Amino acid sequence: MYSRIAGTGSYLPERILSNHELAQTVDTSHEWIVTRTGISSRHIASEEQLTSDLALIAVERALESAGVAKEDVDLLIVATTTPDNIFPSTACLLQNKLGVHGFPAFDVQAVCAGFVYALTTANAMIKSGAAKCAVVVGAEKLSNLINWQDRGTCILFGDGAGAVVLTASEEPGILATKLKADGRYNGILKTAARPKQGVLDGEPWIYMEGNAVFKFAVRALADIAEETLAEAGLEKTDIDWLVPHQANVRIIESTAKHLGMSMDNVIVTLGEQGNTSAASIPLALDHGVKSGKIQRGQTILMEGIGGGFAWGSILAKF
Repeated sequence: MYSRIAGTGSYLPERILSNHELAQTVDTSHEWIVTRTGISSRHIASEEQLTSDLALIAVERALESAGVAKEDVDLLIVATTTPDNIFPSTACLLQNKLGVHGFPAFDVQAVCAGFVYALTTANAMIKSGAAKCAVVVGAEKLSNLINWQDRGTCILFGDGAGAVVLTASEEPGILATKLKADGRYNGILKTAARPKQGVLDGEPWIYMEGNAVFKFAVRALADIAEETLAEAGLEKTDIDWLVPHQANVRIIESTAKHLGMSMDNVIVTLGEQGNTSAASIPLALDHGVKSGKIQRGQTILMEGIGGGFAWGSILAKF
């Protein structure tokens, strides 16, 4: 038994925050941001919108795309760094908002690699027979964690949600997966706050050492791509589309170069969406599908890296 992606869906909040608007409140400029990151704008959720609200719309669109009824879903995994509450899980809250109950629903926290971790988990459960129809969501409201006076981080992140429906199939869909983590690098990219006796202990903002993250990410993503291809018995030339985590255009370009791929075969949404952490890969995947670029039967490589460090990749026949 295999699993295959039956449908995709996404949602971006209505409010768009441009570089020009940011430059009015922090010492930066549109040109400076674009040159260093490739980002021109990002979407910001409204104050009343929760992560589960963003996820709900993405899931409904994915189910419609797949032609699957919500009653047929028997597994729900939400990858998020910004849950609605400490607990219950955002997945349980989302399940209730969908109006379906009883099957397993849980969150995965691997930051920007969260969607890859979640999709790998769903694939394993389908292959084992534990599930037949899984919904995997990456959803983030990162604006809750942004210090809008820190120009090193506030320019990077945005809100959004992307989802896929993964179904059991006799034909190969997910071809190979690879997950890794190295906790020795936990201080380079983090939000260190924790609740303690009714107050937050530690800084509640995203902290990042940009150069260190860049250097590690470039090497790690190149290596894991080769390992995943080797596990599937494929060559670099077999990849039709690269669907990477959308963190920095230079990291994306480096990965494409290592794979010998033209940027014409890379799905890039970074410019209009910024870094949406666990949501970025499914958002990019849905964009690739809805735009007509990604076609059935093509081979795609999805990969991402986030705080931890945690990173991973998935090779799939779409």
